[in-house]
Amino acid sequence: MPTRILPAVGDADAVRSLTTLLSQLPDAEPVVPVTDSTQLIDTLARLASESIDELPEVVVVHERIGPVPALELIREVALRFPAVGVILVTSDVSPGLFQAAMDYGARGLISLPLGYEELATRVHAVAQWSVGVRRHLGAATDVFTGVGGTVVTVSGAKGGVGATTTAIQLALAAQASGRTTALLDMDLQTGDVASYLDVQFRRSVADLATITDISPRVLADAVFPHDTGLALLLAPGEGERGEEVTERAARQIVSALRSRYEIVVVDCGAQLSGAGAAVVEMADTALLVTTPDVVAVRGAKRAVRMWDRLQVRKAEETTVVVNRHSRSTEIQPALIQKITGTGVAATVIPANFKELQGAVDAGRVHELDAKGTVKQALWTLAGELGLVKGSEANSHRNSGRDRGALTFRRRREIGR
Repeated sequence: MPTRILPAVGDADAVRSLTTLLSQLPDAEPVVPVTDSTQLIDTLARLASESIDELPEVVVVHERIGPVPALELIREVALRFPAVGVILVTSDVSPGLFQAAMDYGARGLISLPLGYEELATRVHAVAQWSVGVRRHLGAATDVFTGVGGTVVTVSGAKGGVGATTTAIQLALAAQASGRTTALLDMDLQTGDVASYLDVQFRRSVADLATITDISPRVLADAVFPHDTGLALLLAPGEGERGEEVTERAARQIVSALRSRYEIVVVDCGAQLSGAGAAVVEMADTALLVTTPDVVAVRGAKRAVRMWDRLQVRKAEETTVVVNRHSRSTEIQPALIQKITGTGVAATVIPANFKELQGAVDAGRVHELDAKGTVKQALWTLAGELGLVKGSEANSHRNSGRDRGALTFRRRREIGR
């Protein structure tokens, strides 16, 4: 059976050189190359959704692939598609990089400039490994087998606009519809998800920050199973521990959750950290919650512009959710859309805090009255975003999965 090899190379000259050599390998079937990290993940996810047998046996990642750095991309592929063997093509063949590549999940390195013998030997070995994994994958009980769930981030234009309530209700709606759902609190210093859901917990997202290989068992130990069925990964009780969650750790944690759950909702709070920016960057859908008042809308505009300046996310890839809406307010959704340059969700959340106050004060937001206008609106929003099973509203979702445009500090080198 031919070995299917998918090159992931951003440089045109390198693409020609690599594909020429791959076409000369015996029993090799080179696949049409992909030119960036987003295209690679999307291609693998599409193939995996059909069958594991549709995945290529080997993926060859060039060191200058972008925008996600090569090692981060290799970790993502290894975590989400464990039956695919990844080879890194690099000009740096130092022991340090070799060890790092292995730690991130690569099955081998090939040095530049490319040579036929080295390429043939490494591809053959990795292909055999991939075939063996596929043969035994069905019996494995401790591997990630998901092709990747949907990640939705919820950020606030400023504090107090209702981002946490929105995130919780979106997650509850997805879970209630029959989708496995995780709720991640990335408001690392002041996260309130635990308080809103009356949860006493020991482990938090900070406990995963220093773990280089987040296995399903490690993830399960950190996740709190809520009575509603939601899997909660909570912000640390000690706010200073939030600094332990780096951009790289945030990417790994979200990737692990995405590989385990169909829906991952992330409360990012109102303050942008490096870790939060990385998550917004990775999201399929990035929501920005605002209220229809001058201060909050100005905050939304500042946030959108900052995301754009830092190359985290473009305005047109962001969806604003208008909370506490009333027909009598002077600032309406159309004006907010014009001011921010973003999309605005068709579903608005009505101004009816009386429905929320008792549940918020008791820490029982999950017990909101199903007949209440606020809960109904938030669950309708979940349907609009395509989070509810059977929803016909998937057209509202952004197409930014694993865009990974740039890291928060715009680091592009392989190992950072």
